[in-house]
Amino acid sequence: MSRSDEFLGNHTQSLSVGPLRLKGRAFLAPMAGVTDLGMRRLAQKFGAALTVTEMLDSEFYAGGAREAAIRAEGAGIEPHVVQIAGCRPEPMAEAARCAEASGAAMIDINMGCPAKRVTGGAAGSALMRDPDLATRIIRAVLAAVHIPVSLKMRLGWDAAAMNAPELARRAEGEGIAMLTVHGRTRCQFYQGRADWSAIREVRGTTSIPLVANGDCTSLEEASAMLAASGADAVMVGRAAIGRPWFVGEVVRHLGKAPPRPGPSSAARCAAALEHYRTLLSLFGKERGLRHARKHLSAYAAWSRRRDAAELRRRLVSSENPTEVECLLAVLFDCEQPAVAA
Repeated sequence: MSRSDEFLGNHTQSLSVGPLRLKGRAFLAPMAGVTDLGMRRLAQKFGAALTVTEMLDSEFYAGGAREAAIRAEGAGIEPHVVQIAGCRPEPMAEAARCAEASGAAMIDINMGCPAKRVTGGAAGSALMRDPDLATRIIRAVLAAVHIPVSLKMRLGWDAAAMNAPELARRAEGEGIAMLTVHGRTRCQFYQGRADWSAIREVRGTTSIPLVANGDCTSLEEASAMLAASGADAVMVGRAAIGRPWFVGEVVRHLGKAPPRPGPSSAARCAAALEHYRTLLSLFGKERGLRHARKHLSAYAAWSRRRDAAELRRRLVSSENPTEVECLLAVLFDCEQPAVAA
């Protein structure tokens, strides 16, 4: 078996979003501070049908902020999807234009982030409290670009305002190409269990591709999500941290591929090393080391080694890239890696 065969497999079910034809029905969710270029590249290499950048503040991105540009980087990603957030139509439109000019194949509008720093600025899921403003933002972004635009949202602000079906209907009417719904309200944040069946109400109001998000942590849950929600695809978030190969496994499972073992230790080690080296290259040594710690911790968390906790401690505290690479080889029980120049 070649390395590409081990990564991808041949059993997928395609899904069309505007002119884009996606080779599967499982996507990597945008996660702030997590879905960096390295993670997105790996998820796609292992078979994820779609990955999305972490959320970008539209005003910072449109204003040319270097940090936002780094987070929007899409080299080696196909198709490249950029998620933008904001509460004013004009900067959102300009951010969308910038993303398209930089090679994005699709824009995703964030109306689902529950973080107080985002909703406090009337962005993210706060927009679900103002459907008229949300609609104006959607209209402005669609008018600004020639590529598909998707929308990610929650069930509503709280249990008394579950207006996802209304916003979905408006979005489809404006020309949104795909909808993603996280099965919680904003006020739930990430507490309790996502309500996949509540997403089915959105399915009843729209005919465009619908993606279910929230608590997809196993292959069995992926199937259950689709059955309960009536969605066309699932979006995997926190369960992919430390195992970027998981989304591809979901793609193969939903595509009815025969069961097979996950990636070998050597393939997982190579992925972790590639991820680590990408972060150092992208952010520079000092910032790259800091940014990598959450990922290194997560890789260790999935290890079954008895000394995984000690290896995790050393991985997140080391400031020596050579030592980190050697520790990763130990973590995955592989030979010592060839250290990058």
